[in-house]
Amino acid sequence: MKKLPCHNNTFYTFALLFFFQICLSSIFAQTKMNINNNWLYLENNTSSLSTAQKATNWASLNLPHTWNAEDATDLNPGYRRDASWYQKKLHIEKIDKNQRYSLYFEGSNVTTKVYVNGKEAGGHIGGYIGFTIDITSFINEGDNAIFVRVDNSYDIEIIPSQKSDFFIYGGITRDVWLLSQYKNHIDNLKITTPQVSAKNASVKILASIVNPENSAALSLTVVLKNPKGKKVASKTVSVLDKTSTIEFENIKNPELWDTEKPNLYSVTAFLSQKNQIKDTASEKIGFRWFEFKDHGPFFLNGKRLLIRGTHRHEEQAGVGAAMSNAQHRADMESIKSMGANFVRLAHYPQDPEIYKACDELGLLVWDELPWCRGGIGDELWQTNTKNMLGEIINQNYNHPSIIIWSLGNEMNWLADFPGGDDTQKTNAFLTQLNDIAHQMDPSRKTAIRKYYEGSQIVDVFSPSIWSGWYSGSYKSYQKAIDVYKKQYKHFIHAEYGGDSHVGRHSENPITGENIIKAEGWEEAIVQTKVANIAQIGDWSENYIVDLFDWHLHISENDPMFVGNIQWAFKDFATPLRPEDAIPYMNQKGLVDRNGNPKDAYYVFKSYWSKEPFTYIESHTWTERQGPENTPRTLSVFSNCQKVTLYHQGKSLGEKQRNLSLYPANGLTWDVNFLKGENTLIAIGETKDGKKVSDTLKVNYRFKKNDTATSLQLSSQKLKNGNYLVSAIAIDNANLRCLDYEESVYFQCLKGGKTMKNQGTPTGSESIKMANGKASIEVVPDGSGMPIEMTALNQSFKGEYLKIEP
Repeated sequence: MKKLPCHNNTFYTFALLFFFQICLSSIFAQTKMNINNNWLYLENNTSSLSTAQKATNWASLNLPHTWNAEDATDLNPGYRRDASWYQKKLHIEKIDKNQRYSLYFEGSNVTTKVYVNGKEAGGHIGGYIGFTIDITSFINEGDNAIFVRVDNSYDIEIIPSQKSDFFIYGGITRDVWLLSQYKNHIDNLKITTPQVSAKNASVKILASIVNPENSAALSLTVVLKNPKGKKVASKTVSVLDKTSTIEFENIKNPELWDTEKPNLYSVTAFLSQKNQIKDTASEKIGFRWFEFKDHGPFFLNGKRLLIRGTHRHEEQAGVGAAMSNAQHRADMESIKSMGANFVRLAHYPQDPEIYKACDELGLLVWDELPWCRGGIGDELWQTNTKNMLGEIINQNYNHPSIIIWSLGNEMNWLADFPGGDDTQKTNAFLTQLNDIAHQMDPSRKTAIRKYYEGSQIVDVFSPSIWSGWYSGSYKSYQKAIDVYKKQYKHFIHAEYGGDSHVGRHSENPITGENIIKAEGWEEAIVQTKVANIAQIGDWSENYIVDLFDWHLHISENDPMFVGNIQWAFKDFATPLRPEDAIPYMNQKGLVDRNGNPKDAYYVFKSYWSKEPFTYIESHTWTERQGPENTPRTLSVFSNCQKVTLYHQGKSLGEKQRNLSLYPANGLTWDVNFLKGENTLIAIGETKDGKKVSDTLKVNYRFKKNDTATSLQLSSQKLKNGNYLVSAIAIDNANLRCLDYEESVYFQCLKGGKTMKNQGTPTGSESIKMANGKASIEVVPDGSGMPIEMTALNQSFKGEYLKIEP
């Protein structure tokens, strides 16, 4: 039996006793209890606790919660930037004088004050980081009154800037916990892996200890277990100071953490007093090392890894930023299922569930300080910003998935303070942030995006390349990355893509060739001065498919490229885009705001995913028109070695997938559609003979529609009992006008309510038509009365529809 270093039989005896004590008794009374349920909410901005206490119009709810869940995406300009109150009756059966009690908020946006039994217990500045409020001296046995005032008012002193392209949701937007710990307890574990290789590794654990009475009888035991739960090492030391350090050397053949096998070890620390365990803390860690090669690719654990990334904003239809842990997890699993290995958290730290998921799924993380636009601020602003960076690093330090601390994005754009765009002042402050990050964590890299004047300060830099959207043609992408690979020592490309409106398609999507200056690739600050696809394009799914296909065609075939990070994974809400196809929505997502994939999602999956699939472009393009005997090129996106396409049961031939070919890696066929229904079946076959298929039915017509003259309403009952009400623009011959793109406005008059303010393709009362069609989901009110709907726009008189129950 192999003997572990630095231990003796006496220690093992005590360790076993400790573990039995944990199982058989409550020697230490540390608890962590979720208290999300049964809160009251008061939408009142009073700063007076007594006024809030006297109010009678409190509403019941559960956390997480934001008061901007729907007003961010309603049709009214602006959104509520103000204060509100939360209240909870917290019952504590018995108070142990040897225990410390606290409330832990995972996130409360933007500033928070906490009152316990009428007294202010503490507060916090900044909306995206967790914080603890010690309530020990304020609580009583029995019921305790907890009041929390949260304020997301405009505050120039707190990042992110109000000029950022996303909503700053107000409320207690994440989980809240009641903690109880022994008076002597472990405050924090900071874990590093000073030495890692395939053959050997070491771990250093720095434990911060709270020991208010300076007890000399404290000891700390730390146990390291491998991913299978087997003990690898353990050690006990006496606690002599506020911090204790334990190191494990010479860990043989560590199971490395990487994006394919995210192996996680566990570190568990036990604080004991006179051989009785009083507190415990546990963390997951991973052994990995990484390197950005100078002017070249990225390496993880000594092997080249092409970064295949996306961005993630923290929000979901119907709830805004107040997402459940299940919704957070679903986002990350969808990103991983697409085949991504990297996620940039835009533009702020996110829910703890996200980091946990990235650790477990194998997603590298770019964690970002929310210095997003606004320029450099005054002394108070700088203090708040530095404090926030420190909180981010301290809180997320142990996650093996994190490799980059980003210090900001577009920082010098649109200054909030006079002189806020001063380069010298900005660089001086950026240098301070960079020093703080490296002092707190020498093991990770720092980065910024799109602040060229500070590119030499940080370790990794991302310029702005929006080829084919905000500037130029996507065909200029290779030229752009070749320029920047030489210019920047450690270059990574974060943000590329464009908007797409679900269901909008074009037989001839605009490309920008010969229309827009083809040499450009950078986003202009004032876009009205530069012609671009964002302005003149059709926002079709086809165009975005072509754009992403080209970008991936380039990146996947460049052996010296570090990789890129698509913008953005999910459609998200923004106050800066009231005139988009779905008002107040940034529609650059690969999935809609509910997480439903668009066509572009399958483009990425075809390049990145290992799970065999085929997808015929496009399942949202089932009504098409064109001249008779005019073949249309149809793409199939698949990661299979070969694909056969069938039209009306007849094979159109087998094709080999070839990564060097564009579009669709060569999986394209010319299809001569017949009048009426056309059935298309694509069958993909993997190297080992596994077959996967996709079926698409397309209704094709040879007659082109004339000018739209009216709207036609219809309804379809959904599985959930709701109705999908659709409006179709038709001409005088009753043909659907596939070229009609104007907005339509829905209203439910009686019998139910629309699923409005969702920011989704079927969840907005105002939406631009996609190939002459728009829809909205309607919820019956349960009265049994008919549902009465209208739809109208500026072109036509309103249409009416009655849906009988």
